[in-house]
Amino acid sequence: MLSKRKPQELPLSLHPQKSADHSHGFTEYLPLALALIAVLIGNETTVHADRPNVIVIMSDDQGGGDYGFMGNDVIKTPNLDAMADKSAVLTNFYVSPVCAPTRASLMTGRYNYRTRCIDTYVGRAMMDTTEVTIAEFLRDAGYSTGIYGKWHLGDNYPLRPQDQGFQDSLIHRGGGIGQPSDPFGAEGKYTDPTLFKNGVETPKKGYCTDLYFDEAVQFIEQETKAGKNFFTYIATNAPHGPFNDVPESLYQDYLKVDFNPILVNKINPARKPAEFDKLARIAAMITNIDDNVGKLLVALNELGISENTIVIYLNDNGPNSMRYVGDMRGMKSHVDDGGIRSPLVFHWPSVIKKKMRLNHLCAHIDLLPTLLDVCDVPRRPSVHLDGRSFLPILKNPMTDMPIRQIVLQAHRGNSPQKFHHFALHEGPWKLVHPTGFGNEQFDGEPALELYHLTDDPKQQHDLSSEKPEIFNRLKQGYEDWFSDVSSTRPNNYAPPRIVIGTDHEPVSTLTRQDWRHASGQPWGRDSNGFWLLEAPEPAAYEVELIFKGDHPTGEARITAGKARLGMAVSTTQRRGHSTLMHFPSGKFKLQVDVEFDGKTQGPHQVILTRQD
Repeated sequence: MLSKRKPQELPLSLHPQKSADHSHGFTEYLPLALALIAVLIGNETTVHADRPNVIVIMSDDQGGGDYGFMGNDVIKTPNLDAMADKSAVLTNFYVSPVCAPTRASLMTGRYNYRTRCIDTYVGRAMMDTTEVTIAEFLRDAGYSTGIYGKWHLGDNYPLRPQDQGFQDSLIHRGGGIGQPSDPFGAEGKYTDPTLFKNGVETPKKGYCTDLYFDEAVQFIEQETKAGKNFFTYIATNAPHGPFNDVPESLYQDYLKVDFNPILVNKINPARKPAEFDKLARIAAMITNIDDNVGKLLVALNELGISENTIVIYLNDNGPNSMRYVGDMRGMKSHVDDGGIRSPLVFHWPSVIKKKMRLNHLCAHIDLLPTLLDVCDVPRRPSVHLDGRSFLPILKNPMTDMPIRQIVLQAHRGNSPQKFHHFALHEGPWKLVHPTGFGNEQFDGEPALELYHLTDDPKQQHDLSSEKPEIFNRLKQGYEDWFSDVSSTRPNNYAPPRIVIGTDHEPVSTLTRQDWRHASGQPWGRDSNGFWLLEAPEPAAYEVELIFKGDHPTGEARITAGKARLGMAVSTTQRRGHSTLMHFPSGKFKLQVDVEFDGKTQGPHQVILTRQD
């Protein structure tokens, strides 16, 4: 069993006398880690401006137990451990069970069910464009804004980060590299990926995480030298799979590591080598993020802005394998605590005391109102925020905060279902119905469970029958919440639409990430779907169909509203199937049905280019 370190202890990986026995080849990282500690402890006096700069770093599928400062002695995070030791760490901080819902809540300070972002693909990871993001709040208050890495709230206009308040961006499309939204010919490349720089497809050299941090540092240097405050959002796609392309030297080091201490379940000995290899790849990606955090903090110090720059670190959901999550249970996609809790490190040297551990109930919806407070940005009466600022407890941990309820819910499908796969938290109480993220619905009466997390953090003793008053009160609280978020706007769960044919995006690439699934497996080769589009006026478009892999000769039928057109598809040809077609104005559905050997499927991608 792994033990949680006391806050005052130096992380094991930073003890030189222990490194030879425990770090398995990690001694090369000790100089950087020790230098970072010196930076954090040093007496810097330069402050860039009265209001702070803000950096938010969020990893993808890193679990709440994948940190040295959270008691993990196997996965090395020396720089984050050192930063946490000089920061406030919120240890009772909640996120959604999967990534896009967390990102919608983080960006808006609102429950994701209010934002129309309810899933991770098939058009349900798109956020309504009427939502006001933290980037828009801070941009309008004079901050320069930049995003680097994963957005996952829409790939086309008007859903992209540059449409939602970010002035500089370097991102991948979709929910991750290695998905159907990858640029054609650059699929699955974590090393030397093709990314999108301010909307332009841009081949890059290097490992994706390194590229995000390098680009972020360039942005920070540029804005600092220009005398501007900045908001920088670094959202890595690591350690999300696929795991075939990871930092090689770290991977080789981790191949020598015994991962038994962080395994949760017993596994067949025959499977253990494959599981250890997967964990070595995940761990290499995590330590690579940590190394980049160290470089970032050193850069802030060299620029003379580290004292008044807030650096926040969290993960977006539980771990992407069943591994150590401290004294909790669960993993990614679960609504048990191991799937929805993340430590949040809040580093602000000029204001926040060292070694603070805060156990107040907080969540992703709280980050936006907190940053508005610390940056002295006024709220907008027209924007309803579900979150509340936790700045008072950062300044004084003894501050009494009113008791509140927080609800986390997400599952597959086009519409949320009441009671399906949710958790409600109030103080130490947790009401939960873990019906499975992968199911679109459940049948029958809900069998809700009640736990007292202080006494039972692993959720092993259901108190629903023993505490009927608490159970009924929390159940009613959930029902009130579900009714409230579901009535945010008329037709609340209708998916957003992609707008084509504008100067903002004259060429629109439509992928299976954002299509509305119709048949087959959503991302399977034989599947089909359609896109919900909107055009400002009728116009002619070049329509290019892209296919993945070899295929026989076939016939494609393109339908855009009432317009229909057929075209031949040549054998094995992946690109170059193009035709000119007139699209209507307003809202319409675009569908491409391709028949190969009597079977109908959709294309891999469709590129629309307006013809002036």
